[in-house]
Amino acid sequence: MNKEEMWLLNEKYNGQQTEKFKKDLKRLQAGEPVDFVIGFKEFLGVKIDLSKKPLIPRPETEFWIGEATKQISYDLQSFANRKIMCLDIFAGSGCVGLSIMRHIKGAQVVFVDKVNKITAPKINFIKSDVFKNVKGKYDYIFANPPYIPVTRKSKVQKSVLKFEPKQALFGGEDGLFYIRKFLKEAKNYLNFGGKIFMEFDSTQRREIEKIIKKNNYKSYKFNKDQFGKWRWVSVG
Repeated sequence: MNKEEMWLLNEKYNGQQTEKFKKDLKRLQAGEPVDFVIGFKEFLGVKIDLSKKPLIPRPETEFWIGEATKQISYDLQSFANRKIMCLDIFAGSGCVGLSIMRHIKGAQVVFVDKVNKITAPKINFIKSDVFKNVKGKYDYIFANPPYIPVTRKSKVQKSVLKFEPKQALFGGEDGLFYIRKFLKEAKNYLNFGGKIFMEFDSTQRREIEKIIKKNNYKSYKFNKDQFGKWRWVSVG
C-alpha cells in the first residue's frame, strides 16, 4: 500500500480491511482526494467535515490562520472581555471560522458563502454573494476568496478540477475578480481599529497592493507562508 492508502486504512478503519474499506480504496485509486474519501481534515486541531465536498483546506491556509491568530492574541487586552466579532467570508468548509472560534476566546463568528457547505452545529451562516446580504460591523474579517486565474486552469491538478468545487477556485481571467469586489466593500464592515486578513496567490501581490491603495486603506502588511511565498495580507 502507498502512503494515502495506509492513511485511509488507519484513519477511517482502524487498520481493518473491511468491505467498505475496499470500496473506498477504489475511490482513492480513481483519483478522488484522500481527504474526501476519509471524510474530514484536521485544521489547527479542529476536525473539518468534508462530507459535502467543499474546497479541501490547504496547509498554506492553516499556516497563515495560525499566524493571524497569534497577532490577534496581542490585541485582546483592548477588548476588555467584550465579544469579538469576526466574519469568515468565502467560508467554504468553515475551517477558518471554526478554528477562530476554538482558538480566540470570546470570538463570535459569522460565516458567509454563496453555498453552505459547512457541516457544524449551531453556526451563524449567511448565504451571500460577497457582502450582498451581510449586515453589521466586525473586528476581524477573514477572507480566502477564489483567486486562481482562469487562464491558469490547465496548470491545476486534474483531481482538484474533477472533485473540488470550481466556484471556490477561480477568480476570473486574472484571478482578482472577487478580491477587487471584496476589498472595495470590506472597509465598510470593519469596526474602528479592525483588521482584514486575506489569502492570495504569490504572483498577485503587486496588483493587490494597487487595489488596497485605490480603496484608501490606512495600513497593510504582506506576509509569506511556510514555503517562503507571499500568501496573505493584513489590512487596516
